[in-house]
Amino acid sequence: MILCLISAVQAIQGNAVFYGPPPYLPSACYGNQRNGIMVAGVSDALWQNGRACGKRYRVKCIGGANKAPHPCKNGRTVVVKVVDYCKAGCQGIINLSRDAFSTIADPDAGIVRVELNEIRV
Repeated sequence: MILCLISAVQAIQGNAVFYGPPPYLPSACYGNQRNGIMVAGVSDALWQNGRACGKRYRVKCIGGANKAPHPCKNGRTVVVKVVDYCKAGCQGIINLSRDAFSTIADPDAGIVRVELNEIRV
């Protein structure tokens, strides 16, 4: 029954970078409230004047954004909660926590191409 209540919207593609180490505080959405380690900040493309706060995305690495060999951990995905804003100059559409990034990609790559699917419950 729960699977019937969850839907995903069309995938978004862009670059992902990472920040860290934990704790991932403060955040533009929640101040100094802890939100775990699978979190992200989003750029203007997703921020929507703060309406992105609390949204969850399933993120999958789909390729390198530079010449790093083998940047993706094939087939792996991670679900992150938006807790922050990635200000102008952000190198990606999404700025993953180091923990989230390393789940799907090699941190030595620094930047990767990703596919995002918003999770709606």
